Amino acid sequence: MKILFASAPGYGLTLPLIPVVWAARAAGHEVLLATTAEIAEVSARAGLPVADVFPGRDIWTDLLATVKDGAAPDPDEPEEYRLARQHQGPFGLFTAAMTAGTIEAGRAFGADLVVYPSDHGAGPLAAAALGAPALEVGNRISWSARDTSWRTEHDDFLGGELVALMREKLGIGDAPPNVIARIDPRAPSMGGLRADEEHLDERDGAPWWPMQFVPYNGGSVLPEWVLRKPDLPRVAVTLGTVVPAMTGVSSLKVVLDALGGMDVEVVLAAGTADLSELGELPENVRSVGYLPLSVFLPGCSAIVHHGGSGTTAAPLFYGVPQLVLPSFADNPMSAERVVERGVGLSHDPSTVDVATVRKLVSRLLEEESFRRAAEEVLGEMRGQPSPAEVVARAVAVLR
Repeated sequence: MKILFASAPGYGLTLPLIPVVWAARAAGHEVLLATTAEIAEVSARAGLPVADVFPGRDIWTDLLATVKDGAAPDPDEPEEYRLARQHQGPFGLFTAAMTAGTIEAGRAFGADLVVYPSDHGAGPLAAAALGAPALEVGNRISWSARDTSWRTEHDDFLGGELVALMREKLGIGDAPPNVIARIDPRAPSMGGLRADEEHLDERDGAPWWPMQFVPYNGGSVLPEWVLRKPDLPRVAVTLGTVVPAMTGVSSLKVVLDALGGMDVEVVLAAGTADLSELGELPENVRSVGYLPLSVFLPGCSAIVHHGGSGTTAAPLFYGVPQLVLPSFADNPMSAERVVERGVGLSHDPSTVDVATVRKLVSRLLEEESFRRAAEEVLGEMRGQPSPAEVVARAVAVLR
């Protein structure tokens, strides 16, 4: 079977989908991932065949420039950009810019099935245009399109004026995609489904299936220290990929000053961000640039982060308590889920200080309830179907 995977050009939007692509490929299916910008190369380094569906222009860089600087429209920008600027948020831009290329890639590939995350409108539009069945995969740990409360508060990625305009522009018509199932990757106690549960979507009757969230953050040659058990509790610190690009790394100053005065080993994963504004780092801080979380999280006793969905999910997979200092977008939702389940703590980053960070991290390290709750969630996740089982189930529906 030929399976087209379509995803938006963001680390947190695409990386959760990659274990599902691997599962399909390992089962002997032909796969193609349709994305663009930096994520095209990132996905290729994950060993996947990739179609850049919006080549020649970096949509993510343009998006960040608009959000950060309020950049005026470029008179030479593509027509899709002008269309998307009628609507707020990045997902409209991704839908407008990437749908045509995703359809073209799927048609050339001869896709028998289209798989896409819940937040990527180009995926279901491509499935509808190609007349191929669709599988929708949730890629967030903080929310799911399965939740009726979420659907009443947020835009439908397949509704609204922009999607109607895209359907007309590309001649897709009004037919909805033929969704064979939707996937909820959350742990049961954090809103997901047990292995033996199935939920019928109120919109079209398509079933929701559970799936174990398997984190993918990239590959790496392991540094020697990663495999050694630390002498002191190891605490991970990261802001993900979007926060440094949007607001810089100044928010790390308080965290590092706090941890610098504690008997812990700190691993700072700040990617390619410029850390010069932080000055000299405390002696117990190991700055590793971009090192995948999955490489060193198994040896950590806690993690401090911004609340990105993937960054929140990875510690759950390894049973690591977390302190969330939520930034924007769905970060506060991630923080709420963490606190509600008891797997960690949260604080407003705009008011946090050194003493507060020390107090909160000390609680995570010393109070057994956080570790116990994190291990409970890990046990739940291990009891859910793997991506391989979900792919096999989807293929069985079509045969």
